[in-house]
Amino acid sequence: MALNIYNRKQQWKWYLAAGGVLIVTLSLMYTRFLADKLIEREKQQAEIWAEAQRSINQAAVDTAIFLHCDLNLPLKILASNTTIPVILVNQAGQIEDALNVKGTDGTMVDTVTVRQELIKMYENGIDSVDASMPPDFYKTVYYSHSNLLRYLNWYPYVQLFLIALFIAFGYLGFSSARRAEENQVWLGMAKETAHQLGTPISAILGWLETLKLTNEDRPDNLEMLHELGKDVDRLELVADRFSKIGATPDLHAVNFYQQLEECRDYMQRRAPRKVRLHFPNPEEHAPLMVNINPHLFDWVIENLLRNAIDAMEGGQGEIRAEVYTEGIYACVDVSDTGKGIAAKHLKTVFKPGYSTKTRGWGLGLSLSKRIVEKYHKGKIFVKRSELGKGTTFTVKVPMR
Repeated sequence: MALNIYNRKQQWKWYLAAGGVLIVTLSLMYTRFLADKLIEREKQQAEIWAEAQRSINQAAVDTAIFLHCDLNLPLKILASNTTIPVILVNQAGQIEDALNVKGTDGTMVDTVTVRQELIKMYENGIDSVDASMPPDFYKTVYYSHSNLLRYLNWYPYVQLFLIALFIAFGYLGFSSARRAEENQVWLGMAKETAHQLGTPISAILGWLETLKLTNEDRPDNLEMLHELGKDVDRLELVADRFSKIGATPDLHAVNFYQQLEECRDYMQRRAPRKVRLHFPNPEEHAPLMVNINPHLFDWVIENLLRNAIDAMEGGQGEIRAEVYTEGIYACVDVSDTGKGIAAKHLKTVFKPGYSTKTRGWGLGLSLSKRIVEKYHKGKIFVKRSELGKGTTFTVKVPMR
C-alpha cells in the first residue's frame, strides 16, 4: 500500500513535468512563429529601403529625372528606418552609409566600429539586398536583425525563467504550509495514540503481576513472563515516544557499544532462529561515549534491524554491526544479507510513503532520518546495496 502511494506521487510528478514541457514547447514554437514573421517583415523593409536607394541612384544618373522628379518619398523611406541596422556598400567595398549602427556620427561613415558590424553581418550570414542601378551605381544593402527581434528571441526564455521562479517560490511556500499541516496532524495522531495505549498497557501490567504470583514455583513460566514484561516495557516506551513527539528530546552521555548491545539482545530474542545478529561485544572495547536519547536511538536501530530481518529470504541470514569513529562522529554500519535495494530507489528510501512491504505506511526510515538528523545532529544513509546480496545502512551521531 505504501509503495502504491509513493508510485502515485511519482506518476503525478511525471504528469506535471510533461505538462511543463508541453507549455514550454508551445511557447517556444509560437515565439519562433512570431520571430519568423518579423524576420520576413524586416526583409521586406530592407527591400523597400533598397528600392528607395535605387530611385535616388536613378535620379542621379538621369538629369531630367533629378530636375523634375520629387525625391521626397524615397528620402522619407530612407529616413523612416529607425530600427533595422543597415549598411550600404559600393562596388569597391567601401561603406557609403549606415543607419542604426553604433559608431555612426553622421559625417564619417566608414569607421572601425561600422566595419566590425559589417564583418559580423558577413559571419552571421545576414541576407543582403541589391540596390544597384547599372552602369554606374553598384551598391549592396546589408542589414541585421533589429533590437525588437533580438528581444523577441529572448522573450520566451525570460518568460520561462520568471514562470519557473514563480513556481519555485509557490512550491516552497505550499510545501512549507503542507509540511506544517502534516506535522500538526501527525503530532495530534501521535499524542492520541499514546493516550489510547495507556489504558491497555496498565491493564496488561496488572495481569502480569497476577500471573507472576500464581507461577512462583514454575521457573519456565516466570522466564516467559519476564520476557513478556520486556515487551510491555517496550510498549510503554513506544507510548512515551509518541507522547513526546514534537518536543525536544533530552540527550544523555551513553556508551555506544552498550546501547547497541541492548538493541541486539532485545531483537535477537524476537528474530527468527535462523537469523543471527553479530554486534561488537562491549566488554572487548573501551567505552565510546556519545550524546543521544537512548529511547529514540533504540527506535532507529530497531527499525533498521526489523527492515533487515524482513529483507531476509526464507527467514535466514546474518546482520552485522561495525562500529568506528570518523571525525566528531561515532559511526555504526548495519549490514544484512537480504535481498538488497534497487539502485533507482536508493535516493527515495527515506521519503515518507516508500516501502517494499505490503503492509505499513513506509514511515519507519523517514522517522529514523528525522530522529538522527534533526534531534541528534547526525547522519543516516545507505552506504551500499546490491540486489540479492544485501544492504548496509550507516548511522553517525556526535561523540561526547
